[in-house]
Amino acid sequence: MSIAENLNRIEATLTGTNARLVAVTKTHPIGLLQEAYDAGGRLFGENRAQEMAEKQPQLPDDVQWHLIGQLQTNKVKYIAGFVHTVQSVDSLKLLLEMEKQAAKHDRVIEGLLQFHIADEDTKTGLTLSEAEEILRSEEYRALRHVRLTGVMGIATNTDDEDQVRREFRQLRGYFDKLQALYFAGESTFREVSMGMSADYALAVREGSTLIRVGSAIFGRR
Repeated sequence: MSIAENLNRIEATLTGTNARLVAVTKTHPIGLLQEAYDAGGRLFGENRAQEMAEKQPQLPDDVQWHLIGQLQTNKVKYIAGFVHTVQSVDSLKLLLEMEKQAAKHDRVIEGLLQFHIADEDTKTGLTLSEAEEILRSEEYRALRHVRLTGVMGIATNTDDEDQVRREFRQLRGYFDKLQALYFAGESTFREVSMGMSADYALAVREGSTLIRVGSAIFGRR
């Protein structure tokens, strides 16, 4: 199937849900991104800041760029002028650098708190207590150019659907708790980014609002 057929097929499965599709475009050439754009894709996810910065000028301005990989503070400057959402916020240090760089461009960058929910040490992310420590800090409350809009997590790479479902429910539970305690009445805190090519259907059933799908659209690299 073509990129357009794959993208439209996945979009069709999201009809009637609260989930939107982020097409994961990392390592793919700009021609394939253009195909996805021509098929209606507007949310693109990249793992590396510099690769995103190289691709961004080559596509129309209405693309919403999401940084989904681990972001080093010294790379924030490359994307601060245009990135819509950093889905991988895992420290107060990163938030403060995002604030500094976004202020230079007089804009607001959205961010998702990334949680470690997988039974795998190779996956990164915050614990609930670490996230709450950030949200209670004076430095966080002083931010003016960064807006936290939800949470993100990556489930264990396993065929055990029950385990994946538990991990998705854990992330949804973190979202619900943070929303109640720190974002009550804030309609902008709304995103639960979970689910990739192998498990997005399960994630949507568990309340995902953003699915990050690459190989199911573009094929294996």
